[in-house]
Amino acid sequence: MSEIDAQQHDAPEPTLTRAGAGHFLWQQLPYAVALLLAIAGVAYTNVSHQPLVGYWEFLALAIGVVCVITKWPETEGRERQIRLVWTQALHWIAVLVTMNIMLVSGVQQMLPTPATGLVLLMLLALGTFLAGVSLLSLQIAFLGLAMGAAVPAISWLKQSIFFFLLGAVLLIGLAISFWLRQDGRPAGGTTGAQHQTEA
Repeated sequence: MSEIDAQQHDAPEPTLTRAGAGHFLWQQLPYAVALLLAIAGVAYTNVSHQPLVGYWEFLALAIGVVCVITKWPETEGRERQIRLVWTQALHWIAVLVTMNIMLVSGVQQMLPTPATGLVLLMLLALGTFLAGVSLLSLQIAFLGLAMGAAVPAISWLKQSIFFFLLGAVLLIGLAISFWLRQDGRPAGGTTGAQHQTEA
């Protein structure tokens, strides 16, 4: 009887584990989408050489909404919920104002357009990290750190792509020269042997 009870208790565990993993992935989806949108915005700015003003403002507002939604179930009481909304609203308004200061024509003339995209991403990353710290949310703070880490990664990739291209050209040149030598050797050997037999 005890074996049957043990089997009944063991049977639903895989489904519970799958449901728990699916729920965890569903919870992490907004953070992953925000990170992908931020990197896509910088990539588009680097290609098109035009700053996406509305895009960054939308992304900042979306992350602010994610911050409120994340902490809303843990916030008890009407007063604390109103305080959560107002503090996050003020926080993200400050981030938006700073972003728009960077997009003023006088400031933007000092920076090239790709650098403007990276600066806006860095401001968004800083705002996200500080929101995560103030809300004591590990996911939001990690999202801010990941966005901040994307800035040097993108600039490093952009600078090192020329080295990758030079390396690829060098390898292709070496491969072609090696292949031509391999093709030329047998032909040279046979013609030398033919000259010796003819003599």
